[in-house]
Amino acid sequence: MSAPTVSVTTERLCGIGDEAAPGLRDQIRIHRALGFPAIELRTLDGRWLHQLPEDAVRAAADSLAAAGLSVPVVDTPVGGWAVSVTGDFQAEVDTLRQAARRAQLLGCRALRVMSYPNDGLPQAEWRAEVFRRMRRLTAVAEDAEVVLLHENCHGWASQGARESVDLVTGIDSPSLRLLFDAGNGLAYGYESIGFLRETLPWVEHVHIKDGVRRTDGSAEFGLPGDGEAGLADCVELLESAGYRGWYSIEPHVALIPHLGITAESPVLEDAYTAYGRRFSALVSTPAGPSPAAGARGRSTDV
Repeated sequence: MSAPTVSVTTERLCGIGDEAAPGLRDQIRIHRALGFPAIELRTLDGRWLHQLPEDAVRAAADSLAAAGLSVPVVDTPVGGWAVSVTGDFQAEVDTLRQAARRAQLLGCRALRVMSYPNDGLPQAEWRAEVFRRMRRLTAVAEDAEVVLLHENCHGWASQGARESVDLVTGIDSPSLRLLFDAGNGLAYGYESIGFLRETLPWVEHVHIKDGVRRTDGSAEFGLPGDGEAGLADCVELLESAGYRGWYSIEPHVALIPHLGITAESPVLEDAYTAYGRRFSALVSTPAGPSPAAGARGRSTDV
């Protein structure tokens, strides 16, 4: 991939910490070495943040603050690959409430969610149940003063741009917006740039993945710029439209949680560091003002 014609300050780059290392100390060290000013948190030592005691999260917040790192987004498992649309919904509500509390302790107001893989329901019933659940979850987010960011990954609204727009406009709340993952279309059979054009007004956070689509329809991920995700076009479109949020690397090279694929810590670190350096080199300019932790991705409210 050639570099985008627009550029992105290094102060707007971050990454999902557990793709670099299991523990927070190493996650902090690696992100500081890359010059990234923030860490998107998913798990610490194999545990989701909502599973950690509040005291442990407060200690993590202190460590991050001492290192000068913010947390723009907390990734939750709500609506994701490990659950289904027919599963225990009250458990999902409880998970979201716990995750929102821990995000607040970290100074973060944005939480990643998905929209429930199907479990044999007809399309219309699947959609209806997803809307019922997402309305309730969005109400919880409104009460907690956080924003849910729906990722184009697992669930009903991840089938394509039309479904993603249908969800966010149908719920019609500033507490539900979109997280665009540039590489997920490789596994779902659509072109990233086309998806982004249709969903752009609602995108408030971006994940960076790249790779190629195998003949069986699955994706094989690799270094940014070496694949078919069209990262340069996506970055150019975002920047020209006024996006001023974070670009968060999610390599999926040495760690793919939903497939149970992981590597030893040195391999994780090396792969993540190489990925971060490659993406930084492709898009970065000298440091400038950084977005506030948990801030909306666009320069103005949508």
